[in-house]
Amino acid sequence: MNVIQETFNWLVDPQTWSTDGHNMIIRSVEHLQYSALAVTLAALLAIPAGWFMGHTRRFSGVIVGITGAARALPTLGLITLFGLLLGIGLVPPMIALVVLAIPSILAGTYSGISAINTSVIDAARAQGFTTRQLVTRVHLPLGFAMIVGGLRSAFIQVMSTAILAAYVGAGGLGRFIFLGINTQDTPMLLGASIWIMVLVVLVDALFSLGQRFATPTGVRRLHAVPATEPSAG
Repeated sequence: MNVIQETFNWLVDPQTWSTDGHNMIIRSVEHLQYSALAVTLAALLAIPAGWFMGHTRRFSGVIVGITGAARALPTLGLITLFGLLLGIGLVPPMIALVVLAIPSILAGTYSGISAINTSVIDAARAQGFTTRQLVTRVHLPLGFAMIVGGLRSAFIQVMSTAILAAYVGAGGLGRFIFLGINTQDTPMLLGASIWIMVLVVLVDALFSLGQRFATPTGVRRLHAVPATEPSAG
C-alpha cells in the first residue's frame, strides 16, 4: 500500500475523528482558537497604531521597518526562547504568534486609512465632524476593506504557523505533526498537513467573502463598471 493510500485511509478513518479527547475535530477547534486569539490580541495593538499612522500620514518608514524585521524573525526561535523563559504551555507560542500577526494588520490598517482622499477628510471636518465621527463615518467605512485584508493575511500566516504551538506542549493540529515525526508515522504527518491546508483555504475563502462585503457598495459598483473609451471625434 503506497503512502498516498495510507494517508487517505488515515483521514477517513473514524478513529481519527472519534471523540476520545485526542481527535482531529478537537485539535482543529484548538488550532482555530489559538489563531483567533493571537490575531485578536495583535489587532488590539496594531489597528490603533495603524490608524494613527495612517491618519497623520507619518511614520511610514516604521511600517516598512517593522514588517521587514518581523519577516526576518524565526518563529520557531521565538517560541523556543519564550518557552525557555516562561515554561511550556500556551503563553510562549501565543506571544510569538502575536508578534507574527502584528505587521500585516499594521500595514493593512495604515494602507486603508492613508489611502482615503484628503479632500474627503477636509469635507468631513468642514461639516463639523468630531474625531469619533470621522473614524466611524469616514475612516472605518472607506478603510475597512483594507483592514480586513490585513486581518486576512495575519490569520492565514498565524494558522500556518500555529502548528509550532505543540512544540512547547500546547495543543492544536501540530500535535499530529510532531507525533507523526516522533513515531515516523508518515500517513498521520501527511494527513494532518493536508487537513491544515484545507482549513487555511476555507478560512481564506471566508475572509475573501468578508473583504468583499466590507468594501462600500459604491466602490464595488465603480469597479464593476468597465471603463469606456472616449469617442473619437
